[in-house]
Amino acid sequence: MKWICIFLFIPFVFFGQKMSIKKIDSTSYYIQLANFNKKTNNYKSALAFSQKAYNYAKVFNNIKGKADALFSLGTTYFEIKKWNDALYSFTNSANLYNQLTPSTNYAFCYYSIGLCYMSLEEFEKAEDSFDKAESIYTLLKIDASPFMNLQKGILYKNNGKTELASKLFNEIISKDDTKDVFKTKAEALYQLGTIEQKLNHSNLSVNYLNRALLLSTKDKNLDQKAKILFDLSKSYEKLLDVKKSYAYLKAHLDLKDSLSLLYNKKLNTDDYLSFKESERLKVIDQMTKENETQQKTNKFGKLISILAIALIAILSLLSLSLYKNNIIRTQSNNTLQEKNFELQIAKDNAEKASKARAEFLSTVSHELRTPLNAITGITHLLIDDNPKENQIHYLNSLKFSGNYLLKFINKILEINRIDSNTIEIEYINFSIKQLLLDIQNSMLEIASKNNNKFILEVDPEVPEILLSDPTKLSQIFINLINNALKFTKNGEVKITAKLIEIGEDYSRINFAISDTGIGIPEDKQESIFESFSQGSIEINRKYGGTGLGLTIVKKVVDLLGGEINLISEVGVGTTFDFELNLQHGTQEIVVEKEKLYSDDILIGKNILVVEDNKINQMITKKMLEKKAVICQIIENGEEAVEILSKENDFDLVLMDVHLPGINGTIATQKIREYDTKMPIIALTAISLNENREILMSFGMTDVITKPFEPENFYRIIATNLS
Repeated sequence: MKWICIFLFIPFVFFGQKMSIKKIDSTSYYIQLANFNKKTNNYKSALAFSQKAYNYAKVFNNIKGKADALFSLGTTYFEIKKWNDALYSFTNSANLYNQLTPSTNYAFCYYSIGLCYMSLEEFEKAEDSFDKAESIYTLLKIDASPFMNLQKGILYKNNGKTELASKLFNEIISKDDTKDVFKTKAEALYQLGTIEQKLNHSNLSVNYLNRALLLSTKDKNLDQKAKILFDLSKSYEKLLDVKKSYAYLKAHLDLKDSLSLLYNKKLNTDDYLSFKESERLKVIDQMTKENETQQKTNKFGKLISILAIALIAILSLLSLSLYKNNIIRTQSNNTLQEKNFELQIAKDNAEKASKARAEFLSTVSHELRTPLNAITGITHLLIDDNPKENQIHYLNSLKFSGNYLLKFINKILEINRIDSNTIEIEYINFSIKQLLLDIQNSMLEIASKNNNKFILEVDPEVPEILLSDPTKLSQIFINLINNALKFTKNGEVKITAKLIEIGEDYSRINFAISDTGIGIPEDKQESIFESFSQGSIEINRKYGGTGLGLTIVKKVVDLLGGEINLISEVGVGTTFDFELNLQHGTQEIVVEKEKLYSDDILIGKNILVVEDNKINQMITKKMLEKKAVICQIIENGEEAVEILSKENDFDLVLMDVHLPGINGTIATQKIREYDTKMPIIALTAISLNENREILMSFGMTDVITKPFEPENFYRIIATNLS
């Protein structure tokens, strides 16, 4: 038998861990008793209780109860290696689950049928069962590949497709031991060992089998360990190492003997035959009772037949009248199906178009960052290079335009990230009062430009410490407040936070941002949250803006579980408000002090820059040399790995993420194999599928995004050097 039973590592849980006895005579109670007896190796009682569960469910015609009971019976037979009995129980259970809504139990039932056929070496039937299980898991949107791939590999191997089998097994063993949830790695190593054994690669076979033996011992899988010991004995025999071959063979035989005693202890032959005989007698008794009932039923047969003939005559007349109606209904249904099909095609096309739009905007936004880095970087260098007075105005205008374009690109990326569900909500302890106060202080200068009163009112009943995502909340407030201040002159902008409801562990808070500005026309209010939408072309020309801020606000509010509302009147003002349920915080807030740095830290430091773009090389080098930094530039990750593997005097590495050959993340991983202390800072135009956490997971020390903001560029480098 050349496969692994991972059956025991995928728990089939009908109810909770605690046994709750609410009804003494019930299907669920008997199944719980059966599971309990299996855990204590009392398989005789486990079989009896599973059968009782089925009998009880049968009395009440409980389809799910019968399916669950048969599955419980099947698992008991499987664990005592009664493959045919297990197959019979699982098959009947699957037929019952087929009458219900598709579930994980239904999928796992077919998977168990496949394991039974594997044990009986009926591999074609096993493959068909695994395919059915996989199709149900796919329908339920559950990733079953960790354990399905193992069985596919074993099937490929038995069909002579060793290359396909080896590919799947190698994918399994490449995973970290801690991530081997379904305990498939040991079996995959064993299968690879037997493949190499057949190819007479005895040394390689011994290597795989020893690794498999180590994992099976760790997982306490005695059946698996026994077969590994046997094949290790065969491989050492081919290597002419008779001593080891004999030792492994003896260990195999000793383990097989102990397993035989263990299985006999679980359920001896007499107990098993006794159970089967009692069930056979019950079936005979049931058939006798049914025959008696049938005899009584036959007495009414003639009367029923006469009534049936009369009913048939009446129904024939009704059928004739319904026939024409059915023809009309069929035609209507066909027309409806055609329309539904057309709507489905339209829906699919719309989804494809939306996905294509998101990918296009993400790609374009990402690619724009490289030339934008050149524009902003060179502008910064020119401004710091003592330009003529008549050039300063042009350079500042160029800098402003570059910053505006960068903000526009960032907003497009932000919308795409939200649409593609790549943004996750963080839960951090924070003070909502302090957050709003900090935002107010940061925007006082903007308020003063338009001579606006800027008021903050926070309900004193609002809890001091809350648990949510302060970054996303700041994103909402900054966008709404910035709009209010921009579209209001000589007026008032007010931020309010009011407690609506308080529970044991949460508070419902209403946030409102109101202004006395120009207002939004009623016919534009429904579309104001759409991308690139503003009140009118005149407003865009007069006030500027991308028309993306409110789109981001709505999407982030939705992400946090709220709904934003708008009340506005032209010439009177606008109010945006939304309500959120925020959990109460449990920890004290530690306010991190801003880290200060001095340019002196940078003087004389030796920095390696890994960058393939010539313009970016020039800009980065100039910016570093302005701070008296010694800079060496290389163009690919392979060269970086080679240089840093030797003795070097670099203090820090600036690593571009997208490089020819191996990219920056892979290069960093290789460097970390021999140098864990060298600061490596990622240089990236962060795209839709990148974020800081992903880059840091490859071993990066920090991240600098393109285009460089000079102050941030120097601060991050100095912080990592210090």
